[in-house]
Amino acid sequence: MRKRLGRLKVEMEDISREQQSIKEGQSQVRAKFNAIEEEYEQLRNETNQIIQQTANTQIRLGLMFSILKAREQGDLGKAAQLTALLREMVARDNYCKSGAPPRSYFKS
Repeated sequence: MRKRLGRLKVEMEDISREQQSIKEGQSQVRAKFNAIEEEYEQLRNETNQIIQQTANTQIRLGLMFSILKAREQGDLGKAAQLTALLREMVARDNYCKSGAPPRSYFKS
């Protein structure tokens, strides 16, 4: 009976150590998961920023092309209007990057 109790005590100690090891492993996995989740969020934000910058670049290129086309056709009023719009867009983008208030090219 004492041998049996001794074996049970040893087995319980082994089980306790295994449980502690499992808890530590779970804690490490949780920490790694949180780090991966943070990295995912950062990459997602960077991707969204790149998408926005690409869209802004496409709009700017479209405006530049329209300005050239208007000048080519002799429509200087339209070219001036599109140029002002492009300036306003650049000023807005610079404001978003620097925090300085944009200079308005349109008369209010």
